[in-house]
Amino acid sequence: MTRERFIELVTAEQEPLRRFLLALCGGDRAISEDIAQDALVKAYLASGEFVEHYKFRTWLFKIAYRTFLDYAKRPHRLAEPLDERIEGGERADATFRYEALYHAIDQLPEQSRAAVLLYHIEGYSFGDIATITHSNPIAVRQRLSRGLRQLKIILER
Repeated sequence: MTRERFIELVTAEQEPLRRFLLALCGGDRAISEDIAQDALVKAYLASGEFVEHYKFRTWLFKIAYRTFLDYAKRPHRLAEPLDERIEGGERADATFRYEALYHAIDQLPEQSRAAVLLYHIEGYSFGDIATITHSNPIAVRQRLSRGLRQLKIILER
């Protein structure tokens, strides 16, 4: 893959990728941007291994998801929960419109969170989600169902 082709493909997928990582990181823009940057560097370095007949978007999201998982394993994982970033009941960031939803999504187990975000926000199929999360479509369907039930309970509180 040429550098120009890589840039063209990344440009088309950059916004959905950043949105996915932002939601995975519970709305923490700084951390999600760091992970996005790391994922894009990893993707560029591995772009010679990309096989053109596969979906670039799925390949890129798989790299980003694994980069997120690597970050989550580190001791500093999302330094403090979203609750603690909100001071005195006021919004930490006035432009952060989906705070309650990010907070609810952040409470889901990582695999359920990824399934919900990839299916409902990014529109991936069960097969593509299975590829990204390194699982199988049946497990993805179960995680999605479980995640939606948990999300409903959290949001109703």
